[in-house]
Amino acid sequence: MARKASLKTEPLKKTSKRLPRKSPKKPAGRRGTTKAVKAAREGKAAKVKPGAVQAKADRKTAPWTKAEVEEAFRRFQEAMPEPKGELHHINPFTLLVAVVLSAQATDAGVNKATPALFALADTPQKMAALGEERVRELIKTIGLYRTKAKNVIALSEKLVAEHGGQVPGTREELQALPGVGRKTANVVLNIAFGQPTMAVDTHIFRIGNRTGLAPGKDPLAVELKLLEVIPEKYMLHAHHWLILHGRYTCLARRPLCEQCVIADLCKWPGKTVPIAPT
Repeated sequence: MARKASLKTEPLKKTSKRLPRKSPKKPAGRRGTTKAVKAAREGKAAKVKPGAVQAKADRKTAPWTKAEVEEAFRRFQEAMPEPKGELHHINPFTLLVAVVLSAQATDAGVNKATPALFALADTPQKMAALGEERVRELIKTIGLYRTKAKNVIALSEKLVAEHGGQVPGTREELQALPGVGRKTANVVLNIAFGQPTMAVDTHIFRIGNRTGLAPGKDPLAVELKLLEVIPEKYMLHAHHWLILHGRYTCLARRPLCEQCVIADLCKWPGKTVPIAPT
């Protein structure tokens, strides 16, 4: 009787390489979007990167068209036809002093100190007579008050000696006064003399770069770009619109994109709720 042939199987060879395991894909959903919208509704519309990293990213935003710039300022005008500066003053001289005092300080802080000061001295002659020590005492709640008191007395004396006690109406003459830089001069020219200047402070500098409206590495670059792109008919109030927008809506740390009247026009990639105004 023939024997049945035995079946031999060869052992499986072990492979040295393991195939990577694929993680299961999570189903796409609206959870992330909903969370972002909820955060925006609570005033947490965007997270800003630190310092130089954010500044560099801001300058990469897309440029605005002429039609978009026109529409943005049309909306600003519609929302606030007659914007006003928030520094309290009586005349061009007290405006000049208030702006000098506001450097590296808040308008609110300056407004708390100036009523008593201006009650005693609302002209260059009275301010010079008041003296540096007395001015220092009256403004001591404001940052850098010692240097500012010195500048206020010095500029008052120069106004009396060289300008007949009047505030000059040119940028060059204003910047020749102690404690007066380009931004201060632009504010005075705009508010006191009705000139269409653009005073770039920290708020306007941030908006220019963040939105892509006027990107620039320094305040002068942003100023010149804004003067180039903003239609002439809006220039008189453009400075105030942008400052107030930066102070109360386009905040440094938590921009309120959901309240922004130009959210749909803004080019900033960090915004989370580009809601068109109704």
